[in-house]
Amino acid sequence: MDDSHIVVAGAGLAGLVAARNLAADGGDVTVVESRDEVGGRVRTETKNGFTLDRGFQVLFTAYPSVRRELDLDALDLRRFSPGATICRPSSRSVLSDPLREPGSLIDSLRTPEVTTTDKLRTLALRQDVSTRSEAQIFASPDRSIESYLREWGFTDDYIEHFVAPFYGGITLDRSLSSSKRVFEYTFKMLGAGSTAVPAAGMQAIPEQLADTARDEGATIRLGEYVEAIDSTDEGVIVQTESETIEADALVVATDPKEAKRLTGIDTIPTDARSCVTQYYTLPKSEALDTGKRIMLNAAGAEPNTVAPLSTVAPEYAPDDMQLLNATFLGDDALSQSDNELFEQTRRTLEAWYPDRYVSDLELLHTSRIEFAQFAQPPGIHDSLPDTRDPVGRAYLAGDYTAWSSIHGAMRSGKEAADAIRDDLS
Repeated sequence: MDDSHIVVAGAGLAGLVAARNLAADGGDVTVVESRDEVGGRVRTETKNGFTLDRGFQVLFTAYPSVRRELDLDALDLRRFSPGATICRPSSRSVLSDPLREPGSLIDSLRTPEVTTTDKLRTLALRQDVSTRSEAQIFASPDRSIESYLREWGFTDDYIEHFVAPFYGGITLDRSLSSSKRVFEYTFKMLGAGSTAVPAAGMQAIPEQLADTARDEGATIRLGEYVEAIDSTDEGVIVQTESETIEADALVVATDPKEAKRLTGIDTIPTDARSCVTQYYTLPKSEALDTGKRIMLNAAGAEPNTVAPLSTVAPEYAPDDMQLLNATFLGDDALSQSDNELFEQTRRTLEAWYPDRYVSDLELLHTSRIEFAQFAQPPGIHDSLPDTRDPVGRAYLAGDYTAWSSIHGAMRSGKEAADAIRDDLS
C-alpha cells in the first residue's frame, strides 16, 4: 500500500482515525473537510472565559476504540462521579455504583427512588453484560430498552425515574424505545470505566487525532467541500469546489446525509434524534451541592438532565463562577425560544433546591442540534451499511456503519482503513 494516494472526505472522528491509520500504513493521505475546523459533531467553543461543548457530550473511557486511538493521559480528563442524583421537587437522592465508589454505598442504599430489589437486579444485570462482548451484544435478539428492563423485572419507578432520564441523555430518547443493544453495551462500559471530559473541552479529542494523523504524514485541508465522487475498481475521482483529485481509494466519512448523497447508499440512516443544550452561569458563592454527578429530572422531561460541568472540570469556567448545562430532548425543544427553555430550567432548579435562590442564574449560550445522532430503534443495527458497500474504491466510515457513539465512529474509521489496506495490498 506504500505511496497509494487516499482521500478522506470528512475530518470528524471516523475520518481522522481512518487517516491516521492509513498514513501509518504508508499511504499518501489527504483529508478534505468542508468546515474550518476538525471534529464533525464533536466541537468546542469558548465564550467569556467559559468552555462550551457543542451539546452535552462525554467520553466513556472504557470504549475499546477510545483506549486504542487516544492518549487519555494527554487529554487531561476530568471525571464525573459514578451514578447520578435523582431530582424532583424538594427531593434529591444519590444512586451510585458501590463497586466503583464504595463511599457512596450508604447514600445509595438510602435513596427512596429505587427499591432494594431494583438495586440487586442492577448488580445482576451488570454481571450479565460484563460477560458478553460487543459483537455478542449487537448480534443478540433485539427489542426496546423498556421491554428489556421489564423482562428483567425492574419496577416502573426505577424505569421512569432513573433509566428514562439517564438513558434519555445517552440515546436522546426518554421513551426508551431505542435498541436494548445500545443499553447493554453502554451499561457494560459504564461499569468498566469512567465518564469524563477533557480539561480543554471535547474538541481536544479530534484535535489530538488530527495531530497524530499529521505526525504520520497525512495532510488535512479545511474549508473544502466535496461536490461529487466517481468511483471505479481502478480508483476514484474526487471533485471539490476548487479542483479534481485522482486517488487510489476514498473514505467517505461525512455526516449521514452527505454520505448518502455522495455514495447513493440507501441504508445509511438519516432519521435524526435532536436536542437543545443550554449553558448557564451562576456565581460560585451560590454553589449547588451536586458533587460531580449529573442530575436527572425524575418529575418531568424539561429539562431532561442538568450537569454541573465546572464542578467536574473547573477549567470550564472562571474561578469565581460555575457553569451548568441543561439538555432538552426532541423536536419540541427545537421549537421553543431560548428564554422559554431557560425559564423551565430556572423553575426546575428552584423546585429541586427550595432553600436556595437561583436568581443569579444567567443564560450564556444555547446549542440547537437537529441531528445529534441517528435514531436507533430495535433491529436498526442489522440493516446498517458495511464499509465496503459503495461501488469501486470508495469506502464508508461513520458511526452509521456501527452504532451511534464516539466508539462507533472511531471503530468505523479503523475498519475502513483496514479494508483499504487489505484491498490495495
